[in-house]
Amino acid sequence: MKKTLLFLLFFVLTAITLKAQDFNYGTFTQEEINMKKYDKDTSAHAVVLDEHGTAKFEETNDNGVKIVYEYHVKIKIFDSKGFAKGNVAILLNNNAEQDETLEAIKGVTTYTDDDGSIKQTELDPAKIYKTKLNKYWTEAKFAMPAIKNGCTIEYTYITYSPFLGRFPKWNFQSDIPKMHSEYDVHQPAYWTYNASLRGPLKLTKDIAEVERSCFNIRGSTCDCSHMDFGMNDIPAFIPEIDMTSPLNFLSSINFQLVQYHNLSTGAVTKYAKEWTDVDYDFKHSDTFGSQLRKKGLFKELIAPLISGKTDSMDKAKAVFEYIQKNIKWNEFYGTGSNDGIRKAVETHSGGCADINLALIAALSEAGINAEAVILSTRDHGFINKLYPVTDDFNYVIAKVDIGGKSYLLDATDPLLPFGILPLRCLNDQGRVMSLDKPSYWIDINTGQKRIRTFTVDLTLMPDGKLKGMFIQYSMGYDAYEKRKEIKRFNSIEEYVESLDERSSKFKFLKPDISNLDSLDEPLVEKYEIEINEYKNPDRDHLTFNQFLFDHVIHNPYKLATRNYPVDKGMPLTERFSLTVHLPDNYVIDSPPQQINISLPDNGGKFETFFQPDGSSFNYSHIIQFNKAIYEPYEYTALKEFFNKIILFEKNQMTLNKKS
Repeated sequence: MKKTLLFLLFFVLTAITLKAQDFNYGTFTQEEINMKKYDKDTSAHAVVLDEHGTAKFEETNDNGVKIVYEYHVKIKIFDSKGFAKGNVAILLNNNAEQDETLEAIKGVTTYTDDDGSIKQTELDPAKIYKTKLNKYWTEAKFAMPAIKNGCTIEYTYITYSPFLGRFPKWNFQSDIPKMHSEYDVHQPAYWTYNASLRGPLKLTKDIAEVERSCFNIRGSTCDCSHMDFGMNDIPAFIPEIDMTSPLNFLSSINFQLVQYHNLSTGAVTKYAKEWTDVDYDFKHSDTFGSQLRKKGLFKELIAPLISGKTDSMDKAKAVFEYIQKNIKWNEFYGTGSNDGIRKAVETHSGGCADINLALIAALSEAGINAEAVILSTRDHGFINKLYPVTDDFNYVIAKVDIGGKSYLLDATDPLLPFGILPLRCLNDQGRVMSLDKPSYWIDINTGQKRIRTFTVDLTLMPDGKLKGMFIQYSMGYDAYEKRKEIKRFNSIEEYVESLDERSSKFKFLKPDISNLDSLDEPLVEKYEIEINEYKNPDRDHLTFNQFLFDHVIHNPYKLATRNYPVDKGMPLTERFSLTVHLPDNYVIDSPPQQINISLPDNGGKFETFFQPDGSSFNYSHIIQFNKAIYEPYEYTALKEFFNKIILFEKNQMTLNKKS
């Protein structure tokens, strides 16, 4: 009996001990003051010493309900590169009827003064500023006072949100390491949420229990689900080139509302819908389905465009080009046309949904089988496919089927060729939303590639200059990016001047650019070129580096390990061909080595070729990345691949004068 009582007492005390507790505000230790670096990451410019959050429900004075979210953090700043952590921005959601509110902001900076004494400076409430960004978001900003090397900043605030479908998430990881981070969650049984852990890190604290009679409203009481999530020694998340949104990979806790009890009627309402429910909502929405049915709006507009055309592809391209050139994208994202596609057509301006829903309606009027595809852009994050979350989607494109083949279209950019999507859209999968059949997933994969080819023919002149012809062919997505680059300038001449300004060694003359406005054709740039290679051509020995253009100097992949994929969006092929004609009195003394290195699993290659030909030589190389996405386990091979290219490109060949 005593053993049982002792066990129960131990269990109760342990449960009490494990309860989440916020740390005391405004306190500090001598250890924190003396801390010069973070031992687990000595390169860190700042570290979170402690971070605590609490989220719970409260009844409002008008018998409503709000989510109360309290945030508290203490950060040690080591040097000036960590000062940015003292600039705080808090986003608040709002709409025409309800707003999130921000209260109880406090902040204090603790530092060692010049005389060696420890001082604290409080945040001035008058220096907290709010700005309405748009009709959906307001931003509150403040800067912590007295920031200096070695200081500690601490701040806390509370938000009140009426948006019960958006329970606050918690990011354990950020761009600086954290010693401890904890999130204490209390959810009344009237609301049921799914909690999911995202990212590679494991929880060091994970408590789930029932709190009896914890929530009272309108005379009714219910239990709560209490969850306490914690992590210790959290490494910084370091973003790197070729990745989608960090939100996909940061270790975090996310919540999705599944169902709730109507507090007035007691009825249970299912919030997490099935796709059949989502399909119905989209088809009957004024901002989506109703817009797709307005194909008659384009009857007179497109009739002259397709007149005399019998081929479906010709019709589709004519309609696509019309929408591209007549509605300018205002850079607004979304899945619905709030003001209607008619207004977008009349004002020649609209968001991505306005433009591409108009495109689909116009294609349908032209007799082309067209459907809408909703997706999430690369910087918006991946879509949760376990259950429909409409907020996961933020963009609309079109899908057309012609001749047994599907094409994905985006008319927001007049320089995009038919069947090519902007990089922002290349993000896993999208959902095809049809008016007459169930929705379904498709890969956002157009088969597009970046392809560029350089052909250079040079002659070494007596004055040490290399003169000749430079031709660049840009195809696929590379041609699109090149056209965008050229179109940023007022004239071809200004663009060529910018090429000259990038290097004092190169001079581009007599430009001849073909297919600048022929989007389906390769973009061709031809120049006469002068390269100031040698200041003293009379020397007996000349060194020559055959990597004249796009020399790889730095490895783009620098992390020791990378636990998220390398996502280039699409494969890349670059071919370079160089012919150099030498004066009769020069010979090649040491030709360049040839190399052939490959990535595992046919992931890509770097291959060179050298062929002397009397008083001239031919050199060529090819760089290929055959995949759009490389998994984390392939990261080491990618790094080593670039290291080998960089090392090889340092090699130079030697030209000697004949004796």
